[in-house]
Amino acid sequence: MSNIFETLHFYFQYPYVRYAMIVGLLIALCSSLLGVTLVMKRFSFIGDGLSHVAFGAMAVATITGITNNMLIIMPITIISAVLLLRTGHNTKIKGDAAIAMISVGALALGYMLMNLAARSGSGHTTSNVTADVCSTLFGSTSILTLSITDVWICVAMSIVVVSVFLIFYNKIFAVTFDENFAKATGVRSDMYNLLIAVVIAVIIVIAMNFVGSLLISALIIFPALSAMRVFKSFRSVIICSVIISLICAGAGIIISILAGTPVGATIVIADIVVFFTFCLASFVLKRGK
Repeated sequence: MSNIFETLHFYFQYPYVRYAMIVGLLIALCSSLLGVTLVMKRFSFIGDGLSHVAFGAMAVATITGITNNMLIIMPITIISAVLLLRTGHNTKIKGDAAIAMISVGALALGYMLMNLAARSGSGHTTSNVTADVCSTLFGSTSILTLSITDVWICVAMSIVVVSVFLIFYNKIFAVTFDENFAKATGVRSDMYNLLIAVVIAVIIVIAMNFVGSLLISALIIFPALSAMRVFKSFRSVIICSVIISLICAGAGIIISILAGTPVGATIVIADIVVFFTFCLASFVLKRGK
């Protein structure tokens, strides 16, 4: 046990490891706040769809050589969130079909563009493109990749996300549980649905480089599902979801340091373990009644 603490103490002397912990906890906090709303509105896969859109935008930024890829990724992902919401209300294209359409299309387009760039020689070499694809889809294999700029961007975006959630908490609650009743009472539900979609897009862009575009939706969904196994009230589920997400993020980062495993995948596996633990706890509580 002492060797483990000594190893952690050694690694946390490096600023990059501290950066990873800060960013990981902030991403966990933001993703868990709105995860409950998405699960209850049966719109969980919006995170998956938007993460694939972000991958496509990343591919465009890579082959065009734009150094600050946020200039492309952020606006494209937000615009896609708006289009996804609008298309989902179309009677001919339901929400799940719209998500699948945009998700698969963006993923295929992004991978195609990166491979074409590698073949033509206008972008990275084939090996570098393959590494970029793996890193973007599954997150960085090393935690020593974050800069102080990344940390400050994440801090600023997290403050915005948490502030929006706290300011509009009552409206988000109303839209989550009964959108028709919320409309009848004068709540502009379309506007708040749009706000939720935009905030989710921001969270996905923040998290993509850290956990990978294929794993982001797991961070959004699993803590909410775990909390809902045991708690019933909206506020209790939110609080429990945040606590679960923070613990899993911190534990995942620490385990990845000690075991040398990919950060994103380790955090997601920790979330899965907690989910099954809460399922077991829910079963035991029901049997005890």
